This record gives sequence, structure tokens and C-alpha cells, in this order.
Amino acid sequence: MRTLDTQLLEGMDVMAAVVDTRSFSAAAEAVDMSQSGVSRAIARLEQRLGIRVFERTTRSVRLTDEGRRFYETVMPLIGALEEATGNAVDLARSVRGRLRVNVDPLFAQLILGPGIGAFLDRHPELEVELRCREGLGDLVADGFDLALRFGHPQASSLVARKLFETRVFAMAAPAYVQRFGKPKDPRDLEHGAHRCILFREPEAGGTFPWEFRQGRRQLVVKPRGALTVNDPGTVHSACLAGQGIAQLFELGAERYLASGQLVRLFPDWADLRFPLHAYYPSRHHVPAKTRALLAFVAEQVGQDGTQTGRTAGRPAPAG
Repeated sequence: MRTLDTQLLEGMDVMAAVVDTRSFSAAAEAVDMSQSGVSRAIARLEQRLGIRVFERTTRSVRLTDEGRRFYETVMPLIGALEEATGNAVDLARSVRGRLRVNVDPLFAQLILGPGIGAFLDRHPELEVELRCREGLGDLVADGFDLALRFGHPQASSLVARKLFETRVFAMAAPAYVQRFGKPKDPRDLEHGAHRCILFREPEAGGTFPWEFRQGRRQLVVKPRGALTVNDPGTVHSACLAGQGIAQLFELGAERYLASGQLVRLFPDWADLRFPLHAYYPSRHHVPAKTRALLAFVAEQVGQDGTQTGRTAGRPAPAG
């Protein structure tokens, strides 16, 4: 079966120019080629088709009967192809259609939920579907355009782009500190004098030691977990209620720290950071709707992983 190649397309483009201008020299100017180049393009086309498309004399150029039938059959198809190509280009450059996002539940709560209205106002031809999931899953098979997930990059064929990092702090409510005292060192959490709220990772299924960093120094402790939960919101509410010490992201906890509802512990061990990554199928020809959402996230959260306005805290990742 014959296939459509670039020389055939070029020949048809030159053929259309000759038909429109009725002259090889005028066609050459129209398509920005030399007159000999036009002649060679027509000769290659005729050889490919196995017919003679033009009758040429020193004074005139006209289509042969076979050339006319070919021209009248093919040119509407070429026009439709050009229109479809133009539509595809317009769609790639415009923010429209449907955007399906696999999003970390906490990030949806902190950023996308409160801010999505402003994003949609900015792009009225776009429909957004946010699916809050604990795991990345199969992005392509599940029909998602984009995923936004906390955590270090997962091994996959997807493009993983780090958007920001947020610091991780051990925090407690003043009521907890008043009752149990304020630990002076992260290793104090391993003893029975303190209660910690542990977070069970939905995918891994277990709890993990807590990590603290001070510059290049790293400290790992196994906190005494009087309470273990698998919901970030429960960790947060229990910590606010004074039920225990929790590791929370700085992102979302700013207002509670500023108001004194939460107290940051171990200020000398405050260098642990945790990233949020965007995942999408390919780094080539990223759709405008995907680029628009990534730009919006960058506006909402700085590279330091903090945000102003109404936010909420989240338990830090295990491990």
C-alpha cells in the first residue's frame, strides 16, 4: 500500500500553486521556490502518480484530464487536512476541553479546592475533574492528564517534575505541652513520657520512624505511638486538640503556628523537606491545559513550600 510522504505533499502544494497562478514562474514566487525547483517538484509528482498532470507550452499551462480529476479529488481532502491540523494547533495552544487530575487528597484540600474557582475563572473553556487518590496508579490507563503527588519520584515511564518542597516539623498544641511538657530533643519521643500520633501509609501499610535533619546531620527516632491513624485530617485534628505530637507539613500549618494553636518543636532540627511532584505522560508537546494548571500551582505555592491564606496541616510522610 502506498503511503503519503513529504515529497507527495510538496508536489500537491506546488501543483495547487501552478493551478492558481497558471504559470510555473508565478507559482515559484508563490511557494518561494525557483522555477526549476517547481518543474522538478511537478516531475516527481507525475512520476509518483504515473500520470501527466499538466500540458505545458511556451505560452500556457493547463491541467490534463487525468490531472484535473486528481486535483478535484485530492484538493478538498488537502483542505480538510489543513483545517484539522489548524484546529489541533489551536487546541494545543488554548486552554480548553477537559482536564482530569489525579491529586493527593491533602493537596486538593489545601490548594486546589480553595483556589480552583480562580483557575476556572481564568480559563472559562476548561472543565476540571479532580480525583483524590492515595496512590499514583496507572496514569495513562486510568485516563488522567496529570497527577500531583507528595513524595519522592516513583519509578515509572512518566515524566516527574518537582514543583516545590515543604518543610516537615514536629508540632504539638499548647494543651499537650502544658500536660506532658515540651521535649527538648527528638530522642525524647522514644520514651514513655510523650505521646506521638503516628500515620499509617495507605499504600505501604505500615508506620515508620521519624526523620529529623540539621544541615547534613540526620537523626532517626522510633516515636512512642499512643495513637495510630490512616487519615491526614485525623492526625491534624488530634494534634490540634492536644492529643499528641505529630509530624506535619509546614504547608498548611502556617496559620496555626502564627496564631499559637500549634507549637513547633525542635527548632534546631528543621531541615527535613518533602516534595510535591507533577506526573504526566510525556515532556514533548505538553498540552496548554496541563501547563496552565502547573503554572497555577506555582502561583499558589512558592519554592519554599509555604502558602498564605486559609490552609490546614498534614501529617508528615512516614520514613
